Parts: sequence; structure tokens; C-alpha cells
Amino acid sequence: MKGIAILGAGESGVGAALLAKKNGYDVFVSDGGKISENRKNTLDEAGISYEEGQHTQERILGQGEIIKSPGIPFTNVIVSAAIEQGIPVIDELEFAYGFTKGKVIAITGTNGKTTTTLLTYHLMKKSGLDVGMGGNVGKSWASQLVGEDHDWWVLEVSSFQIDGFKTLKPKIAVLTNITPDHLDRYEYKLENYIHSKLNLLKQMDGDDDFIYFREDQNIWKGLNELVIQPKVHEVSLEKIVKDGSFFNGSEVKVNFNDHMLAIPESEMALKGDHNMLNVMCAVNAALLAGANEEAVKTGLADFKNAPHRMEKVGEINGVVFVNDSKGTNVDATIYALSAYKEPLIWIAGGVDKGNDYEVTIPKVRGHVKTLICLGKNNEKLKAAFEGVIPEILETQKVTEAVKWGLEKGEMGDVVLLSPACASFDLFKNYEDRGDQFREAVIKMKS
Repeated sequence: MKGIAILGAGESGVGAALLAKKNGYDVFVSDGGKISENRKNTLDEAGISYEEGQHTQERILGQGEIIKSPGIPFTNVIVSAAIEQGIPVIDELEFAYGFTKGKVIAITGTNGKTTTTLLTYHLMKKSGLDVGMGGNVGKSWASQLVGEDHDWWVLEVSSFQIDGFKTLKPKIAVLTNITPDHLDRYEYKLENYIHSKLNLLKQMDGDDDFIYFREDQNIWKGLNELVIQPKVHEVSLEKIVKDGSFFNGSEVKVNFNDHMLAIPESEMALKGDHNMLNVMCAVNAALLAGANEEAVKTGLADFKNAPHRMEKVGEINGVVFVNDSKGTNVDATIYALSAYKEPLIWIAGGVDKGNDYEVTIPKVRGHVKTLICLGKNNEKLKAAFEGVIPEILETQKVTEAVKWGLEKGEMGDVVLLSPACASFDLFKNYEDRGDQFREAVIKMKS
């Protein structure tokens, strides 16, 4: 019996364990932290052995193959030892790929990949295609393959997951953008991060399709060093492109099968230039997979995005409250600031990631009335916008931030939570921050 060790007992690790067990592997799961009771029960019921609070190197390396959690770097002691011994180290998605007959749409990018993944899946479902969704969204791909397969799988994939790919070959690959992020995993070199993203294409050939943002200079830096095999489809905010898409400020135009599909932004649930990029990527991918145009138009109108991504959570006295807690870097926040023409009360702050706030000033000047700093250390944020934003306040209480937002807002204004920072100073994670913001707004309404 072939042995396999799984490092990490999170969603992807347990899913991989279940799929491996079903397919006759001797499975051992090792987690350096504590495994949740629900996941322990799942492993127990499947007859899978595991350990927590430690990694027993001898046992792990003796299994012959390793699936590691995306959060564990290749510099990890056990992972490094495995590689030195020639033991394969792969990602859960790479493992799952060996057990599907479906075609893969793999979506990556620094920002926008979750929205694009959810929207692509939604448009394909609207068209009646047999499609599943996995990766960094919802249930792990491996756990779903224990019970069912689909003709198509739409996967959100991170650079960490791509680093663990060996044979995974997307039929359609989407790259929304590349901005500096996670550089601590890539020797603080942007070029290493760019190469990681573009490694998604390494197994693709001329029968496959690649969709990417035409004006992204970091993507071009990487493409200039590669020979691109798949057919190319660009999405653009500047010009109409052959076999691609263009947003002209009011409608999306998609060149597909030698004719033009035009969809007004006013008829879509998503708004803003950055979301139009997501829309163009998703529409191109869905049409290439066989979605029909009428279903695509309907799907764009009734799509509901994931929480914490420019999510309207309430309106009080004509003041709209928007939860963009997922905006944990400057680029994501610039997108959110750009999406609203209304006067803004902006709630920002948290754990700074070495942010350069200078790039936000053109979007902020004359647009943001009040900045509410929500964090333990707000000095950098305050210094960046002193003299740019007329009023700057600070608090460590989300309820107070919401209260001030309502007080400072007038009918037609938007109170935007888009922090540009991580959440760990005051909250468990960005979801906790967004949930508390939403709850504070709902309570204020009642």
C-alpha cells in the first residue's frame, strides 16, 4: 500500500486525507498545532491516523509522498528534508487533479481572484453547465472529489498552491493582476512572486486559453521572460482588444467568436473599474467553457459577491455603509475608493504591511471628507493624510467608528470600511473585522 503524509489538518489537508484514503493510500496526518474536534471526528470516522502539536519527522518522511498545507513554506525543516531525500512534496490541488476527469479553470491574482472565481462559477451554473468550485473558496477540491466529479472545475489558486503544482494543467487560466504581496515567502523579491504566479501556465499548450489584465506591468515583466503556449485573451481598461474584452467606462465589450457582446455596467450587480476587470475575466472564461450569452447577462445582474468585498451592509438616513474588510492591502483599497463617486467617510487602519499610502492620495483628495483610523497604531496613517483629508479621527472600537461615520455622513454619502491593513491588532481576522462592522451598522439601524 502506497503511503502518503499530509502536513496540516485544515480544510485542504483533511480533504486530501479523505480522498487519499478512498483511493487506497496509507494516510498519516500531522499538524503542528491543535486539530479542531470536528476534524478529529472526521479523521477518526475515516480510520485515518493523525498527530497534533508536533511533526514526527521519521513517521512523515517514511510515508513516501507528502501533501503540504499551502501555508507551510518549502523552507520548513521537514519539507526541506523531504526534498533533499527526493520525496515528492505537492499541494492538495495537485493531488486532487489526479482524480478528476473534469476540465479546470484556474484563477489567480493578487486581488480579485475570489470574486472572479465565484462569478465564473455563477455564470456557468446559470448556463446549465456541469460545474464545481474549489481551491480557496468553500470546500476543498479533494473533499468534493470523494463524492462527485464535474465536467468543469473553477478553482481559486494562490501562489503558494501553484508552487506545489507538478502536473496540474488548466484548460483555462486567469490572472487578474500582480501587485507586491507575500514577499516574505519569495525572498522579498517581486520577480520571484511574479514567476510563481505565471508558473500556472507551465503545463498549458496551444489547445488551452489564458486570460489576463493587459495593462498590468508586473504581468508583462513575467510574460517577457516566457514563451506563452495557450491562446491569449486580454482584458483592458484602455482599448478594444482582439479575442478579449474592454470596459469603456459605461459598458463591457467582449470580442467572442467574431462578434461583439456589449453589457452595460448599469445592468450588473458589481460596480467599479476593478470589478469590471473581474467581470471581463469571468465572462471570457465562462464563454470559453460554453456558457451562453443570455445566461451570462442574467448572471451578471443577479450575482451576489462573497462577504467583506464591497458589501453593502446597510443604509441609515441616506448614508450607505459598505464593508470592504477584505481590502487588506493598498491596491485593494484603491479599487474600493475608486468605485464610489459619492463623498466618502473612510475607515482604515490595522497592522501596516509596509504600505505606501502616497499612491492613494489622488483617489482620496477632494473625495474623502473624514478618515477614521481603526487600529492600535495610527501614526503612519495620520501622517500620510494630514493636510489631504480635512478631518482625521482615531478609535479602537468598531462601534465608535460606525457611530462617527453616521454623524459625519450626510444623505448620499458612503461610509467605507476598506482598511488597507491586516486585522490582527484588534480582530481575529478580516472576517471578524467585517462581521463586527456589519453588526454595528445593523444595531445602529435598530
